[in-house]
Amino acid sequence: MLHFGVGRPAIREALFALNRMGLVVVANGERPRVSSPTPAQLLGELGGAARLMLAKPEGIQHFQKARTLFEAALAEEAARLASPDDIAALEAALAANAAALGSDSRFVKTDVAFHLAIAVVPRNPIYIALHEAIVDWLEDQRSVALRQTGTDVLALTAHRSICEAIRSHDPAAAGLAMRRHLGEITDRYWVVKNGESQGRGSV
Repeated sequence: MLHFGVGRPAIREALFALNRMGLVVVANGERPRVSSPTPAQLLGELGGAARLMLAKPEGIQHFQKARTLFEAALAEEAARLASPDDIAALEAALAANAAALGSDSRFVKTDVAFHLAIAVVPRNPIYIALHEAIVDWLEDQRSVALRQTGTDVLALTAHRSICEAIRSHDPAAAGLAMRRHLGEITDRYWVVKNGESQGRGSV
């Protein structure tokens, strides 16, 4: 207060802002202390801006393209680095995904888990946090695409191809399989969305 020449409310608001940013920890009855921000906290701060961009169709398209670029690179990296344990975890996630056919809610959860199993292979916390942020920002992508009949079977088939490429340690095949997969899901998402828009316009 003395250094900046401001009152207690200004200091309190500044500390709250730093707390929301994950840079300080504020607890009742204790002095504020500096914290070490995590990748998840840093990306969490972008959530509001991301949702503003996603409110427009072109914003969704930009995020879909960014997701494809990121996840294709992740699949390539996983194919280079996957250990026997990583491959076993990926195969278990694939089996859970197959078992979820017929239940959209379970299929979405196991779909996310399959992609996360790929993201954890490089052991980079920023990759994991970015993957989870994109899942959150594009949360309706999977559920909307599943409204088109056969999307779950198509996705599972793609997951099997991705898994096989990673198991074979073939980065080029893994990246290609992921790009094809996300391209198909994106196409189906827009078929459903555009159909819904036309339906509303005809009422």
